[in-house]
Amino acid sequence: MVRSLEGKHAKYFEAILQLRDTTDEVKDWVDQEIKKLNIVVPRIEKAKKTKDGWDYYLADNNQGRQLGSRLQQKFGGHYCVTASLHTTIDSKEKYRVTILFREAPFRKKDIVEYQGDIYKVILMSKDIFLQDNKTGKKIHVKYKFMDQIKQLNDD
Repeated sequence: MVRSLEGKHAKYFEAILQLRDTTDEVKDWVDQEIKKLNIVVPRIEKAKKTKDGWDYYLADNNQGRQLGSRLQQKFGGHYCVTASLHTTIDSKEKYRVTILFREAPFRKKDIVEYQGDIYKVILMSKDIFLQDNKTGKKIHVKYKFMDQIKQLNDD
């Protein structure tokens, strides 16, 4: 069910989806998903360019969370949700949600270095799954540690 902005001011929003260090492919996908899923956006700029990415203002925090989760499943990357108390109306607390998505700088099947060893990226889902090139041993790494994984050139 899609909520409308009826009864809300023109700049009302509950969620900010932050895309950081992402490719144009990710931004294009988000734009298409907003249209396809009929996600409600305030009557302000849908997307605002920042120094290192984009901020999307969304009228519904549940739709924002859903979009962030789908982004992480499709592209792999660090996905984090934080909420802060925005206001209290009739003794009911209203929260504003920030959803951060930072794309991984490598893809499935890439050869990477992690903690001095060489691995192949075999899966990117809730965690990053790596397979040691020499031993075949598989490990998983949380996305919050993805900055420790370095993509190696194919030279």
